[in-house]
Formats: sequence, C-alpha cells, structure tokens
Amino acid sequence: MNVVQVARRFVVDDWGGTETVILETSRQLLRMGHNTEILCTIATADSEWDMVEGVEVHRLPYFYPYLGLRQEAKRLLDRKGGSPFSFAMLRALKRYPNLDLIHLHTGNRLGGIGRYVARKRRVPYVVSLHGAMFDIPPEEAASWIAPAQGAIEWGKLLGWWVGSRRLLHDAAAILCVGYPDSVLAQQQFPDKRVVYLPNGVDAERFARGDGAGFRARHGIPPNAILMLTAARIDAQKNQHFIAQVLQELVRMRPEIHALIIGHVTNEAYYDRLLQLIAERDMQSHATVIRGLAARSQELVDAFHAADLFALPSIHEPFGIVILEAWAAGLPVIASRIGGIPKFVEHGVDGMLFEPGDKGSFLDAIRVLSSVERREAMGQAGQRKAREEYSWEKITQRLVSIYEEALRENPLRK
Repeated sequence: MNVVQVARRFVVDDWGGTETVILETSRQLLRMGHNTEILCTIATADSEWDMVEGVEVHRLPYFYPYLGLRQEAKRLLDRKGGSPFSFAMLRALKRYPNLDLIHLHTGNRLGGIGRYVARKRRVPYVVSLHGAMFDIPPEEAASWIAPAQGAIEWGKLLGWWVGSRRLLHDAAAILCVGYPDSVLAQQQFPDKRVVYLPNGVDAERFARGDGAGFRARHGIPPNAILMLTAARIDAQKNQHFIAQVLQELVRMRPEIHALIIGHVTNEAYYDRLLQLIAERDMQSHATVIRGLAARSQELVDAFHAADLFALPSIHEPFGIVILEAWAAGLPVIASRIGGIPKFVEHGVDGMLFEPGDKGSFLDAIRVLSSVERREAMGQAGQRKAREEYSWEKITQRLVSIYEEALRENPLRK
C-alpha cells in the first residue's frame, strides 16, 4: 500500500502531539511493509527534505492568501492556526507515483487540496481530526485568526476550487483522536464512517530515564516534590493556572516544585507566565524550560525526574502527554475536559479536576501527597499505556481502516 501523509507542517524542533502521531504511525506502517512519507509545507522549517527516524519528509512552498499580511503575522500563523495554500503540494500529490490513499492530518485549504487530488486520481482519502473541531472555545478559535486582522483575505476562491467545505463529506473515513469529537462528528455525518482512534505511546522509550541527573542539570533540589507539565506553552494548555496556584501548593507542601516544559506558540503568553511566577515570588519553586526537543532523551529524563504530572488544559481533544507520563510511571492530574475522561479513570490511574478550579486541583494534590497513592496510580497508568496504547496496536487499526477505504472506494473505475 502506498500512502501519503499530508500535514500543515512537520519540524522536529517545533513538535506537538500531531507530529508524534504522524511519525509513530508512519514508522509502524514502514515496518509492516507499506510505503508512506510525509508531505507538508516548509513552515517553520529550514530544509525542503528530511529523513526523520526513517520516515521521508518533503516540505513544499506555500502562501497565505491575504493582501497586506505582515511578516510577523505570517510567522504567528505558521506557528498556530494558519490556513495556507500550496500549488506545489497540489502538483506533488498529482504526480505521486502509484498512489493508493491520502491521509490528511490537516483541514481547510491544504485538506481541500488533498480532497481535490484524491477525486482527480480516483483514490480514497481519510481525515484525522487531531484537535477539537466541533466544540472549540470561541476565544481559542479567535486566537487562530487574530494575526491576520487588518489584512484582506482572498483565499475563499481557492477553498471553493478545491472543495475545502466538502472535506469531511467526501472522506472515506473521519478519524478522531478525541472521543467527544467522534460523537459530534457521527451526529453531523450519520452516514459516514467515523472512528475513535486514540493516540498511542512508545512505552519502551519512556520506561527509563535519568531523573537525578536531570534535577542536577537544572538546579532542582533532590528532595523536591516535582510536578511536571509538558505541553506547548499556549493559552490552550493553561500553564498560567500552575503559576496562579503555586503559592497555595507551596503553603500546603513547602517542598513542591513546578517544572514547565514546552515549545512556545504564544510569546505574549510565555512572557506573562514568567511574570506571574515573579509576581508571586515563586522563582525558587518553579523551573520553566522552553523548546526542549520532543524526541530528546532530556525530555524522557524530565518525566523520570518528576513525582507527578499535571495537565491543566482548558480544552484537550486527547492529551498524548498523559500516555507519556504513564509510560514513565507517573500519576496524572488532568482537567476533566475533552477526551481526557474517556481514558483516565479518576482515582485509579489519575485524578481529574474541573478546568480552572483551584479547589478541585488542590484536592487532587492532597490525594497524591501520599507516596503510596502516587506509586499505585503511576503503576496503574503504566500498565494501561503498555497494554492498550502501543503504537503497533493503533497502527494495526489504522491499516484496517485504510484497507476498508480501498475496498469500498466509490471512485474506483
């Protein structure tokens, strides 16, 4: 089977959950004897071609269809929320040899290009919804297009040409990493194959790390109760909440220390995070590391340096970092939101709290103040990560979806 994975961008030094899913499933597909590679724009990247852990990545020129778009606005759209167009992507998909199926990991105009070429070449395509699509908080959606304010958009004609609005209607399958999105997608497209296909984890990669060495390298006291938050630094992930609650945590447990790691997708949000920590005089109880490479051993070491993991997101389709924390044996505290309650069992392998609610968060911390409870929940999560969320199992399900799409392809001659 020859499958092209289409993404908006794919850069090792600027990583997120979507990139992890694409890379890990692509690696598994290659191991299973299928051919696959990644096509994306060159946004935030330096090279047009790359080989990432055995997977070919081809990056193509693109543009944003706006008049008067500032360079800084383009940079912000590259980081998050931009909807580019690429004639080079269209040509590359048209010419791709022996193409059997297109897997779209992006929507809007690039997704429309995939739809357009699939129909022209009479091959099926599937769409993965990596982020919430049907219940996005209005303020989050507004932040995506905010950089383009003041510029004049002319791209609706391009979207009409490639059929962007028909993207989900014409897909052979809609794959949702978040369970709530799968329910809403099925309601909106009752005759469409909608599949809840959660993220996975490389449990072996996260099983071993040098936690003591990480603490020493970053000046974190060896006797601290270390609470890790690893996610891109952005309003969606709500790291400000950690800064705002830290004083109360320290009053409750003076040895607690917050470790926040992530690529910065919102510079103003990052600056405000540092300001909140300083305003509360919590610099000695907080360490913030920006841009730590997602595929590095240093990140694995960070998980092993920690005593517990916290994810205070205000919306979260899935939360792949929870699986990574579990694989490292950590107990988890996470917002009761989006797809998280579907796979985190409250009080068994993690603690859930109401998003943004300090009281329920502090209650969860009190439960995990016990070393025995932390170990029990961490072990339960580790078993679940290994037994239910291996990338091999996830990719086997994905291959079944591909094969079904090929069998039922209505465009086949």
